[in-house]
Amino acid sequence: MADALSVIPAAVLRNLSDKLYEKRKNAALEVEGIVKQLSGTTDQDKINAVINLLINEYTYSPQANHRKGGLIGLAAATVGLTSEASQHLDQIVPPVLNSFGDQDSRVRYYACEALYNIAKVVRGDFIVFFNQIFDALCKLSADSDSNVQSAAHLLDRLVKDIVTESDQFSIEEFIPLLRERMNVLNPYVRQFLVGWITVLDSVPDIDMLGFLPDFLDGLFNMLSDSSHEIRQQADSALSEFLQEIKNSPSVDYGRMAEILVQRAASPDEFTRLTAITWINEFVKLGGDQLVPHYADILVAILPCISDKEEKIRVVARETNEELRGIQADPAEEFDVGAILSVARRHLSSEWEATRIEALNWISTLLSKRRAEVLSFLSDIFETLLKALSDPSDEVVLLVLEVHARIAKDDKHFHQLIVYLVQNFRVDNSLLEKRGALIIRRLCVLLDAERVYRKLSTILQGESDLEFACTMVQALNLILLTSSELANLRDLLKKSLFNDAGKNLFLSLYASWCHSPMAIISLCLLAQTYQHASSVIQSLVEEDINVKFLVQLDKLIHLLETPTFAYLRLQLLEPGRYIWLLKALYGLLMLLPQQCVAFKILRTRLKTVPSYSFSGEQFKQLSSGNAFPEVNNFVGSQVSEDGAATKENQKNVHNGINFAQWQQQFEKVQEQHRAHSKSEALSRSNSTSSAKEIQRPEEPKRPLPAADMNRPPSRSSRRGPGQLQI
Repeated sequence: MADALSVIPAAVLRNLSDKLYEKRKNAALEVEGIVKQLSGTTDQDKINAVINLLINEYTYSPQANHRKGGLIGLAAATVGLTSEASQHLDQIVPPVLNSFGDQDSRVRYYACEALYNIAKVVRGDFIVFFNQIFDALCKLSADSDSNVQSAAHLLDRLVKDIVTESDQFSIEEFIPLLRERMNVLNPYVRQFLVGWITVLDSVPDIDMLGFLPDFLDGLFNMLSDSSHEIRQQADSALSEFLQEIKNSPSVDYGRMAEILVQRAASPDEFTRLTAITWINEFVKLGGDQLVPHYADILVAILPCISDKEEKIRVVARETNEELRGIQADPAEEFDVGAILSVARRHLSSEWEATRIEALNWISTLLSKRRAEVLSFLSDIFETLLKALSDPSDEVVLLVLEVHARIAKDDKHFHQLIVYLVQNFRVDNSLLEKRGALIIRRLCVLLDAERVYRKLSTILQGESDLEFACTMVQALNLILLTSSELANLRDLLKKSLFNDAGKNLFLSLYASWCHSPMAIISLCLLAQTYQHASSVIQSLVEEDINVKFLVQLDKLIHLLETPTFAYLRLQLLEPGRYIWLLKALYGLLMLLPQQCVAFKILRTRLKTVPSYSFSGEQFKQLSSGNAFPEVNNFVGSQVSEDGAATKENQKNVHNGINFAQWQQQFEKVQEQHRAHSKSEALSRSNSTSSAKEIQRPEEPKRPLPAADMNRPPSRSSRRGPGQLQI
């Protein structure tokens, strides 16, 4: 210090700490001149002594004016040193940087001014302190004093100029600093950071694109800033980087894709749009490189397809189509399981468009990688079945297409139909609301005969009799009304003529036995009219209930539809189709006369011409033996289809033992009656128990003699029970 005091006059040192800026400034000029003289004599000891005096006695002084004077003095000394200043930067710069954190805003201001002047002198030699200076400037950019902010801004511009000129700048050391600060929320700091990113990216020798994954998330975070200016700056920087990516031969798509996926789910609309736009470009540019990230990208795309903003929806749909169209090499890391998992999760989305695209992905994978998809079938099958209850018809149709793709082989076809029947059993609303749609679509996709045969086989062994009856009635109604099943109906009409029709008829008959009306409908469709008449005659009192009459009403109305046009035309030849006439009159006798169906059928039968009856045929109709055993037709001249010759009877019946099948029908119906009786008894016991609790038991009265002596009715002879329709 003694050397310094001998060099610098006491008046200069006193003015250096004066409260007036002008005196401090003049003193600094004196210091500059002194140091310049010392620099010319190469007396390094005295120069070091002067610098140490300014640092220890002034910049670290508890007095604010001393600190201000010390900062101005250090800047002046640096100017005086000129070309030799770089040798003393290790002494000069640290105390100036330390002053950036001073409590006095004026001290911080003079620190910026001092460092600005120092930087102007040393230029490129200044780079060794870049990280510390950058950290200090980042803090000062958010300073509470506007003057300090302005000074920091000027210093920042100078530092940027120096960095862009320097070949010593280390981007590798700078990136960690940048990454640490990218999630700061202060708007001034954000502007500062975006400014540096933009400047460094403009330097040809600095590869900012290679480090983009390190600060990309921070840039996207700024897109939702409340300041329009910051959003605009961040968007501009991102646009520039995206353009560079398009022109670059080598880009790390993987790391950035992970960031974009997260940002595509941002609550901010602009952020989502930018993220999905980037993903769109990545899919176009990255292609096969993105194969390992398909599942992650799909997580971002599927929700955006249903975004409330149209621009986002359009870009998301385009991206989805691009991604689905990429033909990935089997050798690449294509994770089918991960993609299926994403699609499965989005089948539960509240948005219809998202659910539809999730199904399209499953369908696409089935067409391209069926074996791999089937290996994960257990993970998605339950969800696909639940999707059949989706409120959207379009979703249900797509689900059925996926199921159809899965069910190409017998194993999965059987599994599908079994699961479907189980779902119908558990969820009655599914059968009521979606049953017809599901069955009709499956018949189109998987062959109607195959579907109906499998359903019939499963229902034949169904233990829940009520469900079996309901299911058979639903299938029967679909069979009679759906245009998709026209070929199936045509095949059934040939049941008495060829083996294919006969086999289908018998296959359905086994399960159709659960519903009398379904059996009657099937017989009318297959033109086995005598058997239909026999079935009608076999019905007992317990069978004729409200549910039965409702089903009968539906059938009568269906007889007036184009489906049964052939049957109505056959009524023009009642002499040839006497069993048809007998069956229809049998149905008429079961209907209450007041109902509309009775009037419809009676009106239709009134139109039947009587001229074609022969006397012998009238006798057959009125004889007590009108229904001989169907497969023999001994002495009868009229076969099931109305042919009037004995020679073709064997071909007409095609080996069908109708008597045996009727026995099976009656056996199944007896099971239904027993089940109904058991349930009725159970309900009666429950009701009686409740009444006994409420009132004492009344003495039983004897039955009237008339009732006791009355002979049993036809129905009581046949057996108790009630059919559940």
